[in-house]
Amino acid sequence: MNTSNPSPPAPKADLQSIRNMLATDGDRTIGNFAGLSVRSHFQPIFSVAHSRTVGFEGLMRASDPDGNPVAPLDAFRMSRDSSHVATLDRLSSAVHLNNFLHLKADGWLFVNMRTEVFLESVHDGNFLGELLAAAGFPPHRVVIEILEQGMLNELCLGEAVQFFRKQGFLIALDDFGAGHSNFDRVWNLQPDIVKLDRSMTAQAGTNLRIRRMMPVMVSLLHEAGSLVLMEGIETGGEALMAMDADADFVQGYYFGVPAVSLPAGEPSRALFDQLWIDFREVTLPEVSFHRREVSPYINAIGYAASLIESGIPLAHAASGFLDLAGAERCYLLDSEGRQIGENMVDPRYVATADQRYSPVANAQGANWSRRFYFRRALEHPGKVQVTRPYLSIVGANQCITVSIGSLVNGEMRVLCGDVSWRDRGPVKR
Repeated sequence: MNTSNPSPPAPKADLQSIRNMLATDGDRTIGNFAGLSVRSHFQPIFSVAHSRTVGFEGLMRASDPDGNPVAPLDAFRMSRDSSHVATLDRLSSAVHLNNFLHLKADGWLFVNMRTEVFLESVHDGNFLGELLAAAGFPPHRVVIEILEQGMLNELCLGEAVQFFRKQGFLIALDDFGAGHSNFDRVWNLQPDIVKLDRSMTAQAGTNLRIRRMMPVMVSLLHEAGSLVLMEGIETGGEALMAMDADADFVQGYYFGVPAVSLPAGEPSRALFDQLWIDFREVTLPEVSFHRREVSPYINAIGYAASLIESGIPLAHAASGFLDLAGAERCYLLDSEGRQIGENMVDPRYVATADQRYSPVANAQGANWSRRFYFRRALEHPGKVQVTRPYLSIVGANQCITVSIGSLVNGEMRVLCGDVSWRDRGPVKR
């Protein structure tokens, strides 16, 4: 029986060891390790508001001794142990930095760091900090990208984030929206940048419901304190979708492919000039569409409110609103947001209502004070308010609500009307 102990992993390469692995190929730095040649490609990252490049992501390009390309994931899978993984990761960062410096690029350098390397850095030396210090490159110009999925030890992850943040690095959570993504990690870690996974961009391009959620998701990430980068943009339609979602940064083949050298000048200026023209041309019809669609309900709820002010009962005052196609219900709230009486419902809606939600159909006495349509109506009495499409708890369907606050017998009341918004929306891009 073999009782010998397995050999301990080789120590991780320090800065001098990494330097010894570097070589030059013309005016470019390459790295050589474990039979692999490691090179850099850079893909530009753009600010939508600034309409220009604000950084570049360093992408590892590896090849075997015969010159055959080796995918980055395969290159790391070939590593014998954790020390080899860390060494390859460090070598990749060194190659990117040297080439970035040679290209005299402006803005941020985005570097990917393996999850295990990122976590172990707290107790395993400060290689990246030493590398930058030796090159005279400030940490605040480096964005460390860490994969969002598969990291389970939140405490260790938080310690590693703080370790690098204290040195001045920016932290980006990569591939958000794929695999094990969750907002808890964003709340807890508060990354400087969240990169939305390409799969979300692709799905939003074909699924109207997902596309409607993109601005909401971006808004939530902004409220959490993170800037948002939408990656994998490959078409003009996806670029317009990113602009509509209020993403801060964009990256993808539509704007620039990964390359050994950087583009001369700022070729994105003309591209963004055209995008802003297209964006206005797309959004103006959408605004007009929305106004055209919503206008009848605005007029009807306003007229109903004037009838109620003059003493007409809700059942009669709401009839004109409920006669409109798509109008589902009308209801009256007191100054505290509590519903007075039952919903006034269009008989056509009753016939098609989903009976599975009958337990929440009767909303008499319900408190809607949390809703923005109630608060806004109180803040702007006499002016009709219109919500974005949202999921109604009463029917579990997409709807909008029009509301208006007015005085009835000296007391503030808010009249509300729900309108079905199934499959309505802006022009598909």
